[in-house]
Amino acid sequence: MTKKMINLTIDGKKASVPEGATLLDVAKHEKVKIPTLCYHEDLCIAGNCRVCVVEVEGWRVLPASCATPAMEGMVVYTNSPKVRRARKDVLALLVSEHSTQCTTCYRSTNCELQDLASEYNIDNEIYINLLKNKTFTIDKSSWAIEKDESKCIRCQRCVRTCAELQKVNALDVINKGADMKIATFFDTVMSDVVCTNCGQCINRCPTGALTERRYIDEIWEAIGDPKKHVIVQTAPAVRVALGEMLGYEPGARVTGKMVTALKHLGFDSVLDTDFSADLTIVEEAYELLDRLKRKLVDGEDVSIPLMTSCSPAWIKFIE
Repeated sequence: MTKKMINLTIDGKKASVPEGATLLDVAKHEKVKIPTLCYHEDLCIAGNCRVCVVEVEGWRVLPASCATPAMEGMVVYTNSPKVRRARKDVLALLVSEHSTQCTTCYRSTNCELQDLASEYNIDNEIYINLLKNKTFTIDKSSWAIEKDESKCIRCQRCVRTCAELQKVNALDVINKGADMKIATFFDTVMSDVVCTNCGQCINRCPTGALTERRYIDEIWEAIGDPKKHVIVQTAPAVRVALGEMLGYEPGARVTGKMVTALKHLGFDSVLDTDFSADLTIVEEAYELLDRLKRKLVDGEDVSIPLMTSCSPAWIKFIE
């Protein structure tokens, strides 16, 4: 059934979108840029950052475009002086209680808050720096994920990712008002909860609040130790994933370049699990055939289907 079309005006341009579309959807359709922080296309609408506000003719308030449905005859302004002032105020407040260690942050030059602060010419001295009155913790208890409270803007992308997409619910919102923060159940460390270390929260975090644990210093220390023979072992998928990093088309195999680069970095031996992975697949196939025979021919009560994975996060999730 064809959806009813809604006609409206956005920044002086006539637009027509299906009923149910939000004002942010309209803007995307018309190639109009509206900044967002809490919004992510993979997640449900939260509407809590207020960075995506727009002006609607005849409306007293500035609605969040991500959570406001398009209505017939609307006249919308996405970049009026009133809208820019409101966005600037919101961003200034976020920056005022945000870590200012951008030069050493892992997400520097790839941070959504940093980009918007630059675009809207935010001076972090507009408001009193709220960091002076707060204490923040850096949680490094997990071997895979580092959580830095001083860089969190409470957009809740990570909470929604963990709950909606991963179905793990390792993160949640605790406390209220100025004390509100993203934490684990009972505000314990990451290593004490059911986190599977999948890293999806990191992929959707707009700042450096959630990052991968880095062991670069330990690696360089090991490489520089003449008493150690340092071995690097690569998984089959790595030779393809690295292609884009080296400027090749996605999917290009760079096995030789990968090995050469690792040797130049100082690794004593570079081992490839490609052959072992093939053997594993053969063994898994034989095990599946054996299970099917025992169940279908011999009538035994065995578990099928056979599910396998080399992903530690997937295995932990199943466990």
